[in-house]
Amino acid sequence: MASTVTGEPSKDSASTRPGYGQLLRTRGAWTFLLPGFAARQPFAMLTISIVLLVQHTTGSYGAAGAAAAVTGVSMAVFAPYSGRLADRYGQRAVLVPGVLVHAVSGLTLTALALAHAPLWALFAAAVPTGASVPQVGPMVRARWGVKLQDSPLMTTAAAFESVTDELTFVVGPLLATALCTAVDPAAGLVTEATLTLVGGLLFAAQRGTQPAVTGGGHTRVEHGSALRVPGVRVLIVTFLGIGSVFGGMQVSLAAFTESIGRPGLNGVLYGTFAAGNMLAGLVCGAIAWKVAPQRRLLVGYAALALAASGLWAAHSVLVLAALGLLVGMCIAPSLITGYTLVESLVPAGARTEAFTWLTGAVALGQAAAVTVAGQLEDRLWGGAGFLVPMGGTLLALVTLVALRSRLSARASGRTVARGVGHRVPVAVD
Repeated sequence: MASTVTGEPSKDSASTRPGYGQLLRTRGAWTFLLPGFAARQPFAMLTISIVLLVQHTTGSYGAAGAAAAVTGVSMAVFAPYSGRLADRYGQRAVLVPGVLVHAVSGLTLTALALAHAPLWALFAAAVPTGASVPQVGPMVRARWGVKLQDSPLMTTAAAFESVTDELTFVVGPLLATALCTAVDPAAGLVTEATLTLVGGLLFAAQRGTQPAVTGGGHTRVEHGSALRVPGVRVLIVTFLGIGSVFGGMQVSLAAFTESIGRPGLNGVLYGTFAAGNMLAGLVCGAIAWKVAPQRRLLVGYAALALAASGLWAAHSVLVLAALGLLVGMCIAPSLITGYTLVESLVPAGARTEAFTWLTGAVALGQAAAVTVAGQLEDRLWGGAGFLVPMGGTLLALVTLVALRSRLSARASGRTVARGVGHRVPVAVD
């Protein structure tokens, strides 16, 4: 039987207040954090780069949103399978071929767009581009799970990862927008493909910190899907609503800044939105929470739905920036709490898959939102796309309230999944 002893954090970790300094002193953490940050940076560039390139070549936000949506749907469909394969065969075995396929397909999509290929051809290239998006964020979270086990630092790690994600969503859109508007409309996708390839290979090279595969050994391990856990299904709906905010904001902000003749502000406004998310994530990780995560999720998500409901009424850059900052600050608590709940709901051997289901749900919600918001911007008034974040979060909130009881794990440390009745590992001093 494999041991669950890790040696870090130290024995007195539970008695000290969890904090970022203590987290970052975890032995071996930097070996996967730095390449992990480089590898996930392109994720924030992909959708906005596709929107800006296709809108430039076709003149339609609807077509641009549809092409980006196909990429998002493809990622959402294939990401959980990528996570399951990573749990079973190892992260490196999935990541290396994945980044190679992504780089090739992304460059193919760029060439087709510049050649003014028909929309169906762009869709055909968008499918492998989305399917091969490297799931570095879930992989990093799974590595934290191995390092920290049942330490109170897990909540801090979830917050840290959310902050890292949002830092990429500050830098990524700004970089993509600058490249597409100041260099060339194709520069964003070309840079995204290059960074994915280089960063992904560097992260894959860090073999020492990747979770052990669950397919070997002499003990029989049942590879039940994380989707069988009722709480995971509730979280998927919740994260779909969060995705609707990301997608609706991307298209609607681009259309708004275009309508006022200042397209360069798109990256600034989206960066402000992401900065609010990052700021809230920093605060969440610094707090020693005593409130149950289920209750935190309900309160945080209600605040998100309320804030998102005011976006459509903004008609100036300053008001939109302020509302975007507020919406971003409401997203981080929901994301962090959702990822934290995975640790108590899902067995260790299926957590990468569970994380990719949530990441895929965000991508799917984003894809649907990009499509709908693009159509609304083309057919209705300027700013109509902001109705999408409002509708998506309100529908998800109703589902979350109705099914909140499914977010509690059963007693005795067992998950509520059928077919994955593993006990939660207990760290041994």
